[in-house]
Amino acid sequence: MTKKTPPDEIVVRALHTTQGDGLDVYSFFIRGSDIVRVANISRVSRDENESLKGFQRPEIRSHVKGIVDYLNQGNVLFPNAIILSLSPEVRFAASRGTRPTGDEGIAQSGTLSIPIYGDERRVAWIVDGQQRSLALAQASHKEIAVPVVAFVSDNLEVQREQFILVNKARPLPTRLINELLPETRSVLLPRDLSARRIPSELCGHLDQDPDSPFYNLIKRPSDAGREHKAVITDTAVISMIKNSMNNPLGALSAFRTSKNGRDGMDIKSMYELLVTFWTAVKTVFPHAWGKDPRQSRLMHSAGIEAMGVLMDKIYGRIHPGGDAKTVERELQKIAPYCRWTEGTWETLGIAWNEIENTHRDIRKLQTALVNIYSAVGIEQ
Repeated sequence: MTKKTPPDEIVVRALHTTQGDGLDVYSFFIRGSDIVRVANISRVSRDENESLKGFQRPEIRSHVKGIVDYLNQGNVLFPNAIILSLSPEVRFAASRGTRPTGDEGIAQSGTLSIPIYGDERRVAWIVDGQQRSLALAQASHKEIAVPVVAFVSDNLEVQREQFILVNKARPLPTRLINELLPETRSVLLPRDLSARRIPSELCGHLDQDPDSPFYNLIKRPSDAGREHKAVITDTAVISMIKNSMNNPLGALSAFRTSKNGRDGMDIKSMYELLVTFWTAVKTVFPHAWGKDPRQSRLMHSAGIEAMGVLMDKIYGRIHPGGDAKTVERELQKIAPYCRWTEGTWETLGIAWNEIENTHRDIRKLQTALVNIYSAVGIEQ
């Protein structure tokens, strides 16, 4: 594969080309056991300032073990490429000589020198293939040659974008993609991913803002190892926001076109409306707020999504700039009929804790709240 090299670097034959905005891209083979010597796994988490770090999901031990068992069988075929992001510290030396006849010049051959450090520092990050890389490090067959495709960038945002795009068609957890999307803004993402970016960004603000009624209440993939009193899944909050944005009569849809906003949207006004409405909800239903969904269906996915539909209905009657007190007066109209923590929903004929996170139950609860609000409004 390569000739003998100094102990502080690995030198491999490689093909070099450029893509995107002049980014260097290399293709080469490396011993499977050497991948973790040159590359780190950047786990998704948040630091003490609530800034998002990394992008990789936790290790799946059963998956890693399965790959190790396969590799330990002996002479196995393992053509699956690992994708790395390399630091600019790597060095490439192009091969000398005449270009072969018929070579279209798409790529240039040469040698790539990859530094190895004695401490925990690494010169690369694994973008795709973390489970395979961990398995290769544990396998008894250390000499297997593994294909690698690597691009040179120490920009975390570029790494996240490539991580999302590579894994988009695979069973990558939706919640992990949702949390990473707001941090990826320098590339044109597919339309379906772009549509999820703003709702996820708003969800993140609601969870991290001390002035938000949702402060520290939303469960996110980066919560592992943190003290967190979260009770609401981010999926429910994101769905609530997305539904309101996509509904032509939704409370948030009015802010989708703005000359001053980002991506053609007035995100600031959307966020202010969400804080105003849900602060009013917290005030009107204090006994049901902040509890585990098993104790309060208001904190349940069904409750969050159903109240989001009611939010659209209420803002169809009041001014979008109305304060929390105005929203509270509207919510007080339905409060006597709500059964979030005990009792039976009279209009549904089911106990409060029989409402489940299914499309059928969510739709039934949405319809019940809207009908109650409409009926009370006519009476008054």
